Amino acid sequence: MTTLLDKTLRRKVRIQDRAYIVAISPLTLKLTPKGKRKGLELNWEALVNSDAALAAALNASVGKLSAEIRATREDS
Repeated sequence: MTTLLDKTLRRKVRIQDRAYIVAISPLTLKLTPKGKRKGLELNWEALVNSDAALAAALNASVGKLSAEIRATREDS
């Protein structure tokens, strides 16, 4: 049996030895480097509709997040 998602659920995940926070809300899915505010955010509606724009937005977001990760590593 499944449970209705009515509030944001947050979990910590490790990807390539880096900590991230995954936030799943009724409207979006967000992946953010731990300790940061900005990250990748996808609307469920766009994901389900598999819009061509989603692919472009995802690629742009991944590029933005990669740049932020590189900047964070350089600061360390």
